[in-house]
Amino acid sequence: MYRYDEFDASFVNQRTEQFKDQVRRRLAGELSEDEFKPLRLMNGLYLQLHAYMLRVAIPYGTLNGRQMRKLAHIARTYDKSYGHFTTRQNIQFNWPKLEDTPRILEELAEVEMHAIQTSGNCIRNVTADHFAGAAADEIADPRPYAEILRQWSSLHPEFSFLPRKFKIAITGAPNDRAAVQVHDIGLQLARNGEGEIGFVVFVGGGLGRTPMIGRKVRDFLPEEDLLAYSEAILRVYNRYGRRDNKYKARIKILVHETGLEELKADIEAEFEKIRFGVLRLPDEEVRRIEAYFAPPPLEVGPAVSDAVEARRASDAAFAQFVAHNLNPHRVPGYASVTLSMKPVGGIPGDASDAQMDVIADLAEEFGHDEIRISHEQNVILPHVKLDDLPALFDRLVAADIAEGNAGLITDIIACPGMDYCALATARSIPVAQRISDRFGAAERQAEIGELKIKISGCINACGHHHVGHIGILGLEKKGEEFYQVTLGGSANENASIGEIIGRGFSSEEVVDAIETLVDTYLGLRSGKEETFLEAYRRVGEEPFKEALYGAA
Repeated sequence: MYRYDEFDASFVNQRTEQFKDQVRRRLAGELSEDEFKPLRLMNGLYLQLHAYMLRVAIPYGTLNGRQMRKLAHIARTYDKSYGHFTTRQNIQFNWPKLEDTPRILEELAEVEMHAIQTSGNCIRNVTADHFAGAAADEIADPRPYAEILRQWSSLHPEFSFLPRKFKIAITGAPNDRAAVQVHDIGLQLARNGEGEIGFVVFVGGGLGRTPMIGRKVRDFLPEEDLLAYSEAILRVYNRYGRRDNKYKARIKILVHETGLEELKADIEAEFEKIRFGVLRLPDEEVRRIEAYFAPPPLEVGPAVSDAVEARRASDAAFAQFVAHNLNPHRVPGYASVTLSMKPVGGIPGDASDAQMDVIADLAEEFGHDEIRISHEQNVILPHVKLDDLPALFDRLVAADIAEGNAGLITDIIACPGMDYCALATARSIPVAQRISDRFGAAERQAEIGELKIKISGCINACGHHHVGHIGILGLEKKGEEFYQVTLGGSANENASIGEIIGRGFSSEEVVDAIETLVDTYLGLRSGKEETFLEAYRRVGEEPFKEALYGAA
């Protein structure tokens, strides 16, 4: 795990002191809200529907027990004893008092954390595969490159006032778990014919008002060119990106309006100007950063644990947890364990202070002091010994975070919606809770299999509804909440944008509509192995449309 150097520490402390004075001036009336707004946004502080919200960065989703314990302390001391994990692998606190925010930033700095570039028209928190450094299918750990991108992008003078916010994601495996194709820049690690590390580069992905899948601009970008090529993309975007209309200010619109080939030519021309300059990555610097992410010492063990098999045979809840919440590890005898932040009937992505403390303890005891936050709003312990799973599960049960539903219908991504967000046009959380309650029985979830539901409370799509197998978008219509349903979305290596299949549904109707879609799928799938998305791609929308709306 990366540790701050002297520059990082000094930089964060200086920013914290600066913000303390800005808050003092605001409270004293020396700054108006309009004057204060750009200053607070640079430090992750939003003014939401009911109160301020502070968004804390978790770079590439990686933290340790000490940092998680600090987040628990902040939730307990300065908020309402919970935090909300986001689809950018960050955490949000929804109720801090303005006068407390400088102290919160000071406390974060004590554990090498901050809230810089979690907001504003800048390069946001770089996200990565939550199983990075552990996954069996991984080509290489993407986090050293994410850290290099973090250092390069932090307060970059040329990119601090972009046409709009800019998001980068990176995955180290051919199975994309970082949704790289729906980012402004998506990077997928690859090896060329000589075995050298490089990147497949996608540009112009994004969700929101105009959802688009990223376009490939490089089949293989050499490792040493990562920063120069990223800089070239950003320069082209900063130069030509539209500033006349914030809804058309993303690079995806630039790709669409300019055309891929012309834009590629612009990027390549800019790249050639700078590729052999100061941005060229020296091999020794990459290796130096890699050393921070060296895997913990793991002893190879049996691929099958007798302790796990014995417990599975006698405990149905444990069996479900093992079936759905484990990811294959590169070292035999270990697994990466997903801790579901989606209890049946609960609020997706929320964690109490007590749960965060427990997670910190478990990471130190069972997980080599490593924790990951996924863009799916769950928590991961990446390095857990198989033989420790029964003991770990018992502790999770006691903390109410033992739901064995990762990837299932109740593992719902949802934004805060109109319960918190000033931009929202409808509520997300109650819909997620009602769907979860409807399908909460373990047997029913297992019967349905993999099904990713994603809910957004407005067109900004913070809940990634466009790439849900079933996506739900909350809208306001004549003073009432209505929910538009999309089908067939996906955020993996075969990314796709879901299709709107018909009229929206009222709040009272939408859960029944989801049940109709699920029942239709169960009736037409070719077998239990065929997932909802596979079935939809095979048969198309018509059977689902007819089930919802009747024959045309």
